[in-house]
Amino acid sequence: MSGEERRRARKAATGGRPTHGPITLEDVAREAGVSRTSASRVMLGQGKVTDETRRKVWAAAERLGYVTNVIARELASGGSSTVGLLLRDAANPAYGLLFTRLQKAAHEADLTLVTLTVSDDDRGRKQVSSLHRLMGMRVAGLVVATGGVTSEQLEPFRRRIPIIRSGRPETTAAIHAVSYDEEDAARRLATHVASHGHRDVAVLVTAEPVSYPEYVRGATMAAVLAEHGVRVRPVEVSGPLDGVEQVISWAARGEITAIMCPTDTRQLHVLRAAAAAGLDVPGDVSVSGCDGVLPGADLLGLTTYRIPVEEVAQRTIRNIIRLVGDSPPDGVLQERVPGTLVPGRTVGPPPRR
Repeated sequence: MSGEERRRARKAATGGRPTHGPITLEDVAREAGVSRTSASRVMLGQGKVTDETRRKVWAAAERLGYVTNVIARELASGGSSTVGLLLRDAANPAYGLLFTRLQKAAHEADLTLVTLTVSDDDRGRKQVSSLHRLMGMRVAGLVVATGGVTSEQLEPFRRRIPIIRSGRPETTAAIHAVSYDEEDAARRLATHVASHGHRDVAVLVTAEPVSYPEYVRGATMAAVLAEHGVRVRPVEVSGPLDGVEQVISWAARGEITAIMCPTDTRQLHVLRAAAAAGLDVPGDVSVSGCDGVLPGADLLGLTTYRIPVEEVAQRTIRNIIRLVGDSPPDGVLQERVPGTLVPGRTVGPPPRR
């Protein structure tokens, strides 16, 4: 239907009066020639109307450009198939892919996700504010897909509504979670680097308040390397370029032979800096990352760990449906899903000095 045809239909349905606001359910009922009650039953998906009535109402809604208020509709029906999703910066490739997979899994399960995303934040304050906004939308449950909100910050919400973490490991036994196995990722990557003979390694360790998953990766990498007798130089980082200049200067002076990064994005920053300094990777210095979801990572030959985004998304949606349903599980659901080591070409034997 063209825009002009829709305007004529709106005018007819409203008795010729000006329509500055949105089309209402009453307008749809008038256009379809049915009662408001019948139109409401169609929009609510109730079975107390004939197929002919249902056809008329949906045809009228299409002609008028009527858009139903999902949240108001679900409040009226006494239930909800809408869940709130709080997502860390979707520009981050790992979170962007998780968002896509959560939406896909939710759509397949006939579940609506209302999403808010936050990038820069100060100790989770903006993210907590976003959770309050989602609660104000009367969602049935919350999915928290961010590494920047602590368990203590989630506790008040847990008492009021079903809530589950997605992607980030949970530090308490009180909050439901489906997470990547960050410790497995760190252990396998560190063992891979140590197995090549490296004995002096720098590890970028993201500050815990900035990203708990990255912190777990970095801290565990350092611990596992030490178990293998490696001399570790941990470097605490916050911003995306923090520590890069420092580790490259160590590599240029031959003080370290490998650099381990908690994400592939940080790995790329290190690789760029290494190239600018005239260092060959892995000839002069080996470099590893983690996530394995960057487009073209295989072509670049990145040594990384592929996190199981698809499986985590599927399990998250499956579990939130259980939590908001009539028969939620008795205990706390906490699942850690391992990924896959990707050896790549950026890690090799240490150079001979």
